[in-house]
Amino acid sequence: MAQLVLGVGSSHSPLLNSPPEDYPRHAEIDAGGRKLLDRDGNARTFGELVEMADPSLADQIRPEILAERAARCTANIERLEREIAQADLDALIVIGDDQHEQFLEDNIPAIMIYAGDTILNNPLNMPQEAPHWWRRARSQYHSDEPREFPVDAALARHLIEHLMDRDFDVSFSKKLGRDHGEGHAFGFVHLRLMSEKVTPIVPVSLNTYFAPNQPRPARCYDLGRAIAQAVRDYPGAGRIGILGSGGLSHFTVDEGLDRMLLDAFRTKDAQALRAISPKRLNSGTSEVRNWLTVAGACEHLDTQWQDYVPCYRSLAGTGCGMGFAVWA
Repeated sequence: MAQLVLGVGSSHSPLLNSPPEDYPRHAEIDAGGRKLLDRDGNARTFGELVEMADPSLADQIRPEILAERAARCTANIERLEREIAQADLDALIVIGDDQHEQFLEDNIPAIMIYAGDTILNNPLNMPQEAPHWWRRARSQYHSDEPREFPVDAALARHLIEHLMDRDFDVSFSKKLGRDHGEGHAFGFVHLRLMSEKVTPIVPVSLNTYFAPNQPRPARCYDLGRAIAQAVRDYPGAGRIGILGSGGLSHFTVDEGLDRMLLDAFRTKDAQALRAISPKRLNSGTSEVRNWLTVAGACEHLDTQWQDYVPCYRSLAGTGCGMGFAVWA
């Protein structure tokens, strides 16, 4: 019988591949018309968020603070890579999201499991005029050359069949439909968390971003529970991990939500996690759904380590609440 022995949560923001002096450049994108939400999920302009923000945010974006937080995030990524390598996994189930990388308006599944033998990571196709700092920020998701990474196709098919038997209607794919290659949530895992030791993955893609068929928070948590049972029912021995890629709150940082989530993960407060309002999980914060799935799968494990780094980058409170966690 296989065992789910490790859970991991990690942010995957482009800030994680940006030196602190580039943070203001990301803030310029926020101010330039990016769709932003307040902490209640309401659409706001950048100027409105500045007016609503605490003036003390000026202290949060001082250069020395940005440098300290960027260094802390890098150390956390390195720690997660060590944790994954030392767990000696046979496979890692990766819960990620797709942002018009493989799924466009013609078909956006709520839940999709990829079961090809490998998954392709393609170089980033960016316009020549794209600035160097933006290319650098995106390089954590894309290889310099096309690269195939291993997938545990047998475990993927087992998950699909198990979930279908338990009333989860799951989309299924054996090959990527678009030249982009694997999405950012999965490329980040391969390039930043498996830079030395590659473990076969099972890519599970949730539609976190795009209404109307975003899985609701309770559904995500229950999906995690069902995945854990599927692992227990998988024939033969095997050490399996599960990882949530993305989040926490962004593009507007919501420390209250982020700290509540991390506390509920630690205390295994399923009721609180399942009851989160979907209105709070839109825009980048929608990737919290990936963490909710991992939390549901890890009810039998204990939180071994967490860190939270609120990486602000503007007076509007934009940035990313960087979360890092290990269950074992």
